[in-house]
Amino acid sequence: MNYLKPFYPQWDAERAQELLRQFELPRDRKIRNLSHGMRMKAALASSLAYRPRLIVLDEPFTGLDALVRDELIEGVLECADGATILISSHDLSEVESFASHIGYLDRGRLQFSEEMTSLVDRFREIEITLANPLHLPISWPPAWLNTEQSAAVVRFVDTQFDQERTMTEVHRLFGNTHRISVNPMPLRAIFVTLAKVGRKAA
Repeated sequence: MNYLKPFYPQWDAERAQELLRQFELPRDRKIRNLSHGMRMKAALASSLAYRPRLIVLDEPFTGLDALVRDELIEGVLECADGATILISSHDLSEVESFASHIGYLDRGRLQFSEEMTSLVDRFREIEITLANPLHLPISWPPAWLNTEQSAAVVRFVDTQFDQERTMTEVHRLFGNTHRISVNPMPLRAIFVTLAKVGRKAA
């Protein structure tokens, strides 16, 4: 902390001390002797002490136990007043618990960027039990991904789910059905779906 302080005119010494207490960092121990989780906390404390407007975290949860992950997330959210936090991570369950916006990179290209609520609202896993045998081939709507079908069951992911529009399309293609199951998808399932589609297209 003493080493970094001169680099930042807006360094807040009182805030720095609060962060050390909040993260329970031992002041009498060298950084190289800290655990991985404690080193992450030290890096975060030293970054938040000068009240940055942008915080970039690359795979911040790797190698951390569940308790340290929670403390790290809580620390970022509580202490990053007015800052934008950009996190690059494959740990989607953690990201899903607090992210407000999501971007998806595939082979170096940004495929989409949108609010978390919008993303999870438009993705649904759908399974249809048919009343009549399915006559193939079918021209699938472009928004339906990872389609699977047998004589009696059809499964797919609708990436633009709308209750009325989707059900209209289902009945247009399949007529009467015995059962239609519509299930929300966690972030990990959404990204796995998109990754599979991207791999097939490559």
